[in-house]
Amino acid sequence: MSIRNIAIIAHVDHGKTTLVDALLKQGGAFEEHETVEELVMDSNDQEKERGITIYAKNASIMYGDCKINIVDTPGHADFGSEVERILRMVDSVLLVVDAQEGPMPQTKFVLKKSLELGLNPIVIINKIDKPAARCNEVIDMVFDLFAALGATDEQLDFPHLFTIAREGIAKKELDDESSDLAPLFKMIMEHVPQAEQNMDAIFRMQPSSLGYDNYLGRMATGRVFEGKMTTGQSVIVKTPDGTARTGKISKILEHRGLKKVEAKEAVAGDIVTIAGIPDIYVGETITTDESAEPLPAINIDPPTISMVFMVNNSPFTGREGKLLTTRHIKERLEKEKETNVGLHVENVPNTDSYKVSGRGELHLSVLIETMRREGFELQVSRPEVIIREEDGKILEPMEQAVIDVPEEFNGTVIDMMSKRKGEMLDMKTECGHTRLEFKIPTRGLLGMRGDFIIETRGEGILTHSFVAYEEHKGPIAGRSHGSMISMENGTAIAFALWNLQERGQMFIIPQTKIYEGMIVGESSKDEDMVVNPSKEKKLSNVRASGNDEAIKLTPVQPMSLEQALEYIDDDELVEVTPQSIRLRKKALKEHDRRRSSKK
Repeated sequence: MSIRNIAIIAHVDHGKTTLVDALLKQGGAFEEHETVEELVMDSNDQEKERGITIYAKNASIMYGDCKINIVDTPGHADFGSEVERILRMVDSVLLVVDAQEGPMPQTKFVLKKSLELGLNPIVIINKIDKPAARCNEVIDMVFDLFAALGATDEQLDFPHLFTIAREGIAKKELDDESSDLAPLFKMIMEHVPQAEQNMDAIFRMQPSSLGYDNYLGRMATGRVFEGKMTTGQSVIVKTPDGTARTGKISKILEHRGLKKVEAKEAVAGDIVTIAGIPDIYVGETITTDESAEPLPAINIDPPTISMVFMVNNSPFTGREGKLLTTRHIKERLEKEKETNVGLHVENVPNTDSYKVSGRGELHLSVLIETMRREGFELQVSRPEVIIREEDGKILEPMEQAVIDVPEEFNGTVIDMMSKRKGEMLDMKTECGHTRLEFKIPTRGLLGMRGDFIIETRGEGILTHSFVAYEEHKGPIAGRSHGSMISMENGTAIAFALWNLQERGQMFIIPQTKIYEGMIVGESSKDEDMVVNPSKEKKLSNVRASGNDEAIKLTPVQPMSLEQALEYIDDDELVEVTPQSIRLRKKALKEHDRRRSSKK
């Protein structure tokens, strides 16, 4: 049986997971009696809610006598470490590009990694049914991107197809008649090289992702590069630095469709999941011979953003969550670190808090959201970029940002980006819409999304991905508005909020439980304002004009976790519980805040 291993890579929302759905359906991955949902590979609750892929997943289909292993990868830049590892175990990639939008920041990131590994991509121009599709122009843009990334002549001569993934249709030429993905299957068989199946060599396998099962323990998924191995066999695990330890394989699972099926042996060329080695890690080499050379190490780009996770010490602690203590938080972070390779966790000395570093705000907010759904209560600080020092120079992470806006907002966007030390690289206007490309410090993008949505009236699209570390760009102006801070413990009253809404934007609604030091709104001024949201209307037996005005409150949109993390300043925290997301000052008492501001 021949084996072909491919990964699907793309920018977020270009139709990657939808294409995998169609491949699985037409490749016979489902039985006739099975009900198949849309975006079946996005099985995690947050993936379904957010509409994005967070975790790379494996599946397989049979095409004739060939097994095709398919890996669906995340499209968001914050989960780029998932993509980097997966590319090491495939022989080719399907690069999916939107027929209207063309190559985007994450397209460039994942393509660069693929080309560096010597893979020859197949380009899929998807969503060709869009009214504004510009298929041939997008192919030219992809070719220019290949050239800019230093592709070889062989890589530049990439095969391409046109698809409507939602309908499961692929075409070699735009005017071809087609009703299925047969042209894509044919192209995979022609252009994806067969996996080498050297069964006589010493067994060598390298895990590229980790998982956990309550019964089997820690599991490693990776490609078998050489040889074969059976269940129950003793193995040697070699680290990239040359140290070795022994282990025993308790179970081998292979992918059939979306299911993992127990197998008797793992053979060269296949992608399998193994259990039995409790301390296995990504990039290590599993072999049956002590003299075998370890496989090349997998390098993962370092984190760029960090936050402090701490025990919830607000007056409302313990009311909504069950997992509250330092021990609970530490155990959960250690467990996450086992499978989430892009995450770094370190203890903050002399405190009950932990510094957690990741690839972006979304990377960390997904973890926080997962923890609150599991019953955790915790507090988190404002995201901060990780600064490096090399050769006496201070370096900071830089991002490539691509902004699509109606032409009328060009000046506003350029002004916003320049204030945040953004450097404009490109600007193109077509049919009243402009695409602006910037290089900007990661610091400049923190907390910007809310202002961006307001300034572009919700019509702007902002995407970005990490580029490199560069010399520090100097100070960037922070938030331009202060916070409204409660001075009382109690319950918010409609009458008080009605009076306060003239002085800023409220974050809470009547009957919300509040405490001293809790942030209840955003002030229209540039300084903090201490207010009393629980102040009731004074009653008297004297009637006067204006006393019985109708109370009309401006509707309040509850803050999401990402919006809360973007809003807070250095002296503020987000309190996260299973039922609530609250904003608060680090120092709850006003006199403590004044004292700390004088230091």
